[in-house]
Amino acid sequence: MKKKIKAVAVYCGHQFGNNPEYAKDASKVGELLARNKITLVFGGGNVGLMGTVASAAVDNGGEVIGISTTHVVSLQEPAHKDIDVKIVDGLSARKEEMFELSDAFVILPGGIGTLDEMTDIMTKQQVGESCKPIYMLNTAKYWEIFGQVMVHMQAEGFMASVDDYNLHVVNSPEELIKKLTDSDDFVTACKTA
Repeated sequence: MKKKIKAVAVYCGHQFGNNPEYAKDASKVGELLARNKITLVFGGGNVGLMGTVASAAVDNGGEVIGISTTHVVSLQEPAHKDIDVKIVDGLSARKEEMFELSDAFVILPGGIGTLDEMTDIMTKQQVGESCKPIYMLNTAKYWEIFGQVMVHMQAEGFMASVDDYNLHVVNSPEELIKKLTDSDDFVTACKTA
């Protein structure tokens, strides 16, 4: 039975990065999620790529759910002005809430926080706590070095095949949306769960 992906968590930087392609793709992802009636679940911030993807979804009539923490909002990521953002106790609670609300995960360029969120989902895959697909948008080849690290980990015997993590690299927002609306990756990964 085919399960439709209705909501995705998008993990990305709270800064813009040095390449304007990052913000361009983030905006397109938000727009395409909204146009395809896929709910955006995000970290609640109003800055950087995080704010860009959320604003684009809102501007195109999309449903957006923001999850943040009191500490994060007070330090560096003011809550998005156009969205009711749920505030939780800490980063672990934020990640868990986003995980529970989402059918799949989209990784845009970002820093340590984005890397932490992605590897947390991959760890859930590894230990059998998740079968939800992960889509890494490789804007301007941003994630290629991480791919090399994973190949190295696998070669050194510390990581199973990347295929075991239901991780899919896509090269454009349009390719991402095609994958999300097709849902075959989701069915393949979850049919035995």
